[in-house]
Amino acid sequence: MLARSICTVGFLIALSLAPIEAALARASHAQVGVGAQYDTSHVYVDPDKVDAFVASFLGTFGGTSTKQVVATVTPTTSSTTSQLLQTPVGTVSLFGFKTPIPYPFGAERTGYLVSDLDKAVAVARANGASVVVDTFPDPIGRDAVVQWPGGVNMQLYWHKAKPDYPAFERVPDNRVYVSPDVADQFVKAFLAFSQGKVVADDKKASGTEIGRPDYAFRRIGIESVFGRMVVLVTDGHLPYPYGRETTGYAVSDLAATLEKAKAKGAAVLTGPYISNKRQAAMVEFPGGYVAEIHAAVLP
Repeated sequence: MLARSICTVGFLIALSLAPIEAALARASHAQVGVGAQYDTSHVYVDPDKVDAFVASFLGTFGGTSTKQVVATVTPTTSSTTSQLLQTPVGTVSLFGFKTPIPYPFGAERTGYLVSDLDKAVAVARANGASVVVDTFPDPIGRDAVVQWPGGVNMQLYWHKAKPDYPAFERVPDNRVYVSPDVADQFVKAFLAFSQGKVVADDKKASGTEIGRPDYAFRRIGIESVFGRMVVLVTDGHLPYPYGRETTGYAVSDLAATLEKAKAKGAAVLTGPYISNKRQAAMVEFPGGYVAEIHAAVLP
């Protein structure tokens, strides 16, 4: 009887440890990320707006563009102009589709370079992501699209020729909006995948940052090899354009940057306003791309 009790206790302990051991096993994977300078914000604009967007974005932040090419960048038949805009504060993968955009492309917010695509997809799956577009070849490598809890789509990519980009002067924020129902699940999954860490968790952040000064929401800051992420946990009652932006760009002088943006055809939608020790504004570039731009406020 005693032996049976001991066996039962041992079995229960083993069961209780199993999820922990599984989590540790998942967390022990080798790093699949490469660096923040290889993260790109995916921007889709109409083909006739591409040149205007390029002039406005580079005129605002500086930097250069790769040569524009026409290619198929999806696993099914399509045609788009494609180019990479590299600035000191963030990189854009720019697409001007000449054909209808195949589903679910256009919903992914970012592209993350990984060292091994198959391994990265496996690690994402093991940590709660759904693979919504399985691996496929593109003209210079391979890609896949994953979806994290909360409906956050990201593209993972790998290049045949290893890229070598300079580090950002200021690392941008990947701005992610999720529901309170899945916030902890999203954070847990992404931390396990990226091997990142939570650097801030303000459960009563000022709603000024999302256009609702009288509202308090939860803001979580994450840092990893993929760069910075701001997770905005809200009730979804968001005035336009909040929630439409995918990236927050850090600059040294917000006023000067906004003047450059306006001179190059961008529109300041809201702000400047002060929140979370930063002065920020929401800007819309030609073609409809909305971005947050911010600068630190001196104490």
